[in-house]
Amino acid sequence: MHATTKISPAMRIRSSMLATAIALAVLPGAGLAQQHDHAGMQAPEPAKQAATDGHVHDRAPAKHATAQEPEAETVSQHDHAAMGHDVPATPVDHASMDHAAHAPAEAEATPPVDHAAMGHDMPTPPTTPAQPMDHSGMDHSGMDHGAPAVAPTDPIEPIPLPTDADRAAAFPPVQGHLVHDNGIHSYVLLDQLEAWDADQGSGLGWAGQAWIGTDLDRVWLRSEGERVDGHTEAASLEVLYGRSIARWWDVVAGIRHDFQPGASQDFAAIGLIGLAPYKFEVAATAYIGQSGQTAATVEVEYETLLTNRLILQSMLEANLHGKQDARRGIGSGLGTVEAGMRLRYEFTRRFAPYIGIVHERAFGRTADFRRDAGEGVDDTRVVAGVRIWF
Repeated sequence: MHATTKISPAMRIRSSMLATAIALAVLPGAGLAQQHDHAGMQAPEPAKQAATDGHVHDRAPAKHATAQEPEAETVSQHDHAAMGHDVPATPVDHASMDHAAHAPAEAEATPPVDHAAMGHDMPTPPTTPAQPMDHSGMDHSGMDHGAPAVAPTDPIEPIPLPTDADRAAAFPPVQGHLVHDNGIHSYVLLDQLEAWDADQGSGLGWAGQAWIGTDLDRVWLRSEGERVDGHTEAASLEVLYGRSIARWWDVVAGIRHDFQPGASQDFAAIGLIGLAPYKFEVAATAYIGQSGQTAATVEVEYETLLTNRLILQSMLEANLHGKQDARRGIGSGLGTVEAGMRLRYEFTRRFAPYIGIVHERAFGRTADFRRDAGEGVDDTRVVAGVRIWF
């Protein structure tokens, strides 16, 4: 006579819930179809065979699958033999299991299982060191970096009022040349110191000016002349007082003394010196001699900067006379016109050698006096010299 062991409905429900919990613990993604391999489960030896309704139930080959069988290839199979589960000795009737418990809806509601308490002996995957990410190939154009930071419009704190010490630190006393001050300043320019070779012999010429005084009131000195073959052909010296009347313009008045040609004589002088529009330097002076002679000289210069140091100076000078003076070879009207171009290189602003070409021509009665003396009416010469100022 065989004894029959009856399994209560409560035990069946408990077994179904235990199987569901084990499946969820091994594979947390319960929403996917799972397939369990119970072949490796080993129950304790005494309970390996038990009578159930008069039959011996061997759980080793038992295998069940959930309803989502077509997606089974995405779920890994679990070998519970290596997990060391302690399965209860009571036989389980898998035929009466309610597999609806494996549905995704109830699986999501199943509480998480503590794997630490199960005693899984699973190999730990090797730890791979983190590799740096190369951002060079990424397209960041579509990323929203947010609005740029905007500086606050209100001051962080009230701005303090400037003090006398702040003003003194911001505007220290200016040393040197002040505008319209009472300081005494000076300037000396030897504009032309040059030599040339002519038919009559070698020549030497000079032209320069200097002033000393304030910005408004100055004393001017001007001199020019030339020597040919060791003889002074012409020489003059002017001493003038200058007063500023407008921006860049001074009125000058004084005396002029001629050493040559002929006997020395003096002239009263009055003129205008300044910088015309487009940076033309102009000097125009009228003279009245002690014997009633009158004369006027107009000189215009313009400098063209080929580079910052290479400068071309163009000059035009005209001399006019009120009446004839045969002793000095001067006729009335336009006497002489001289035009020249000098190219200088400024090694420093104060020192610049130059080369140039100068052409002079006599007109009217002055040309006649030169012809009578056996001299040429016009003269062209190549000059070389130096320009110095200090």
